[in-house]
Amino acid sequence: MSETLKDLWPGQSVALLKALHILTHNGGLNADSRRKLKQVQHLAQLVKPAIDASLKEKETPVLADLGAGKSYLGFILYDLYLRKRGKVVAVEARPELVATARKIASESGFDRMEFVEGKIAEAALGPVDIVTALHACDSATDEAILFALKHEAKFVALVPCCQAELARELDGKKNDLDQLWRHAHHRREIGSHLTNVLRGLFLEAHGYKVRVTELTGLEHSLKNEFIFAERHQRSNPRARAEFEKLVKEIGAAPKLLSFEA
Repeated sequence: MSETLKDLWPGQSVALLKALHILTHNGGLNADSRRKLKQVQHLAQLVKPAIDASLKEKETPVLADLGAGKSYLGFILYDLYLRKRGKVVAVEARPELVATARKIASESGFDRMEFVEGKIAEAALGPVDIVTALHACDSATDEAILFALKHEAKFVALVPCCQAELARELDGKKNDLDQLWRHAHHRREIGSHLTNVLRGLFLEAHGYKVRVTELTGLEHSLKNEFIFAERHQRSNPRARAEFEKLVKEIGAAPKLLSFEA
């Protein structure tokens, strides 16, 4: 077995990985592609329990991959877990990426994959069971959370990226905690951390059980936090109170994540 094939999972389509330019035309992997493949495979493994549960509950569960980019994640989830049944809908704003993904899906015979051109906040897909967002930048992750709530998704899997909004809000803000963000480097770090803490609380306030783990080793990516949520109830007043308390203490919050008075 070649070194490249050892990196692939049983049954994983070599033709698809070549079409996605993860494998070269000769079936090889460079260092960047190997890193990308490892990330997506690991995320696929983490999302698998949600897919398995949804396949048990529904004949054709729907997975929405938001801010899909080149749709690596959607294609690999379909290839590994949803070939027989289930549907993947990828939402991406860049028309050239949508056109390329549609071509790859057609050539691969992935007839239950759909590609929606547009913004996450404007997408209306009907019932959705699982929401994924891999490296959706800054407030796009918050848009993915609101999308999940709007579409009543039972499972949400997020890998946030470039959380800059809170750092901008904290710049120059004075209160009892301002030493935590006085330096620009700390402001970026604490802003990113607080953003994800608030995201977890916001999901919990809407009835999700949330687990936060490392996605993959730091040698593969510095954008390494994985937020997984499964909905168990409609709301959680205690989590909402904790969210609002923390927002009051730091004096800032992601603008999209708010509760009506």
